[in-house]
Amino acid sequence: MIMLLDYQHPKIPAGIKHVEIPVIQATDQSLQGYGKLVSKEEYLNYPIEIVRWPASGTREVDEDTGDEAGTVSGDFDFYWEGDYFKGKNHAVNSEYLFGWSKAPEKASASGTAEPERVMLWHANYHPDGGQLFFPLEGKTFISPLALPGDAVTPGDFKAFRVENGLGLYIHPNVWHEAIIPLEKKARFYDEQGAVHARVSVHFPNEFGVLLSIPLKR
Repeated sequence: MIMLLDYQHPKIPAGIKHVEIPVIQATDQSLQGYGKLVSKEEYLNYPIEIVRWPASGTREVDEDTGDEAGTVSGDFDFYWEGDYFKGKNHAVNSEYLFGWSKAPEKASASGTAEPERVMLWHANYHPDGGQLFFPLEGKTFISPLALPGDAVTPGDFKAFRVENGLGLYIHPNVWHEAIIPLEKKARFYDEQGAVHARVSVHFPNEFGVLLSIPLKR
């Protein structure tokens, strides 16, 4: 199934339910299989995994080819605009509406209430390479992740809370969505595979729900 998604104006049915996922502390142990914590000293030179281009037939891709596109990097801004949670990825020149702090049909760009949760409509993974996020202001953030597999469901996701000025590296094929700061806005260093292949799940269309993450302890 090929998805043509409007990342700035997703169509969400009114009255949709939401599924809350657990928030857990990100540690080297809890992130096993998902990714790794990254320090301030290493993020600019962190090794990003690049996946070799797959063979389309019975002959293998030559070993020294198919993984030479490298990475792209740039700032990634995450911010609240009223009840809307948005982002702009300067590395790939893309903008997104990630979710809402309340039911989408009740959300307002002029809302003033402090968000207590974020409700996401979408997640994706990159089969071509890993992705690194580092908070340039050292702010705590939350990242929803699920282990690889195209039969993913909302219940497979966990929300990892990253603190102490650390960043997050996500392995290829690991499901993820927005980096969610606990402030109104935050800027991250982003580095990812230059091919930027994306495989998506649309929670409302496929499961009739939004993925809900509490932002308060």
